[in-house]
Amino acid sequence: MARTKSILTEARQIERAVTLIHLGARLQVLESETDLSYERLLRLYKEVSGKSPSKGQLPFSTDWFMTWQPNIHASLFLNIHEYLNKTSEMEDIDAVIKAYQLYLEQTAAQGLEPLLSVTRAWRLVKFVDNGMLTMTKCTHCGGHYVTHPHEIARHYVCGLCNPPARAGKGRQAGALQMPSAAERDSGLVSTH
Repeated sequence: MARTKSILTEARQIERAVTLIHLGARLQVLESETDLSYERLLRLYKEVSGKSPSKGQLPFSTDWFMTWQPNIHASLFLNIHEYLNKTSEMEDIDAVIKAYQLYLEQTAAQGLEPLLSVTRAWRLVKFVDNGMLTMTKCTHCGGHYVTHPHEIARHYVCGLCNPPARAGKGRQAGALQMPSAAERDSGLVSTH
């Protein structure tokens, strides 16, 4: 019986690794979240993606999550993740996978390019678990956003309620489309 259980466990881990590879996870994520050997993961990665995995360090700074657009995307993902954790019984990595898939669906439905990779999403959850980042409620809209744990919550205003001066001016992926003054003045577009 023990032999069957280990085969089933290994099959689940291979399936999980394949899903993560399809989502674009780095090899270090697979190593951390499965018990499969490095050699097996490397072979699996090459077989599934058709190429060798990226080399180099994983992103480790919390600062990326604090910049305007990445913060909005990270907050969307983390709100989904927190909801799944409260409403379903999943292993941690499965909650990350499902939350990331839902994040991709939401960005696609809004016509936005996802700014958050699955590796960054995984790292974000690790940062929150380790107390390096947290969620803070915006005093204007009531939404919850990724912040540093020492943020003063009673005065916190999110990047959607108080965007930076150049927000929406660029044509980069994920930019919010701000209505022109003429569109706002015509009454065709609501500013609230």
